[in-house]
Amino acid sequence: VVNLLLAVIYVAFISLGLPDAVLGAAWPTMSVDLGAPISWAGGISMTISAGTIVSALLSDRMTLRFGAGKVTAVSVALTALALFGFSVAPNYWVLILLAIPYGLGAGGVDAALNNYVAIHYESRHMSWLHAMWGIGALTGPYIMGFALGAGQGWSWGYRYISILQVVLTAILIFSLPLWKKRSEVKTGEVSGESDGTANDETRKPLGVRGVLAIRGAKEILVMFFCYCALEQTAMLWASSYMALGKGIDKTTAAMWASLFCIGITVGRLASGFLTMKFNDPAMIRLGQALVLTGIVIMLLPLPRNIGTIMGLMIVGLGCAPIYPCVIHSTPAYFGEDKSQAIVGMQMACAYVGSMCMPPVFGLIAQHISVLWFPLYMLAFLVLMMIMHESLRKKCAGQTID
Repeated sequence: VVNLLLAVIYVAFISLGLPDAVLGAAWPTMSVDLGAPISWAGGISMTISAGTIVSALLSDRMTLRFGAGKVTAVSVALTALALFGFSVAPNYWVLILLAIPYGLGAGGVDAALNNYVAIHYESRHMSWLHAMWGIGALTGPYIMGFALGAGQGWSWGYRYISILQVVLTAILIFSLPLWKKRSEVKTGEVSGESDGTANDETRKPLGVRGVLAIRGAKEILVMFFCYCALEQTAMLWASSYMALGKGIDKTTAAMWASLFCIGITVGRLASGFLTMKFNDPAMIRLGQALVLTGIVIMLLPLPRNIGTIMGLMIVGLGCAPIYPCVIHSTPAYFGEDKSQAIVGMQMACAYVGSMCMPPVFGLIAQHISVLWFPLYMLAFLVLMMIMHESLRKKCAGQTID
């Protein structure tokens, strides 16, 4: 049961990543077809993030009531419907409306699964599961690039991904009995629907104030804000940076933008093995150092866009261990009884970064220059590093394995 459920969760992480980098890959073409300014991609991204914030903040209550399995299945189904809507949307404003259920579904999957895995599985599984997210995020732009290259248009790119999401939804629905069995194995009980932490039936939601009152919580929340601001900006604007700033063909730029996701995916596969030797804080610091290296390479005046290509992949490699290792360390820092509420808040802060910061760069790209892209990422990296060191000092007595 445990191994089969783990396989299902792997599939769910793939589904979570599939649509994440597609908008950035498709937007240079979509903006022309829809007659929308280039900065308007930020509006869609902002709306998606707003939906994820709402569902992440509700995750503690929803998971307690329905269980992680049901929350995940319904959330993926909601995302699938929204993506199909994207494929038939006649104008920009319909995309904005469809971005609401898209975001609600994505946030529900993210918060429920991340806390579930942080509690029930080792750090290596968290890294490998997020590598599955990377495979999904890597596959999405390739599907979109295939549709654009074949002359089918961006609408068919979204349609293909929607079909894959429907298949994954069916798998999750059929797997629902496994989640309850896994809960029974952990708790030794036959009754009860919750499949989150121990003592779920007596635990009450902490709420926003309860989370903020916990020592070290503010630092880890700012870390998530910075990380997702950096990651989502890279996903949304890498293709436009190459096409508009470096003069690369739009279809080629859409394909090369996937190098960031390749870096994340390869890095997380490797991180799973490295976590067997290094603890979570060491992995986070390693990732931050690699991100810094990648940004510096992007700024170097190397010929034939080599610096852009290499730098983007190294930034992805550096991002690889940060997200899963921060999440995996959360129950150890704050306790299993508080982890779902804190992970939900982490997701919400992460999505605030995703919602607000890529649109800000869109304005910079439109009114100043898209070439500010590497420096913009650097600012968030520096703040994230400061917050991590502050968190370690405040929680110096904790043993993080």
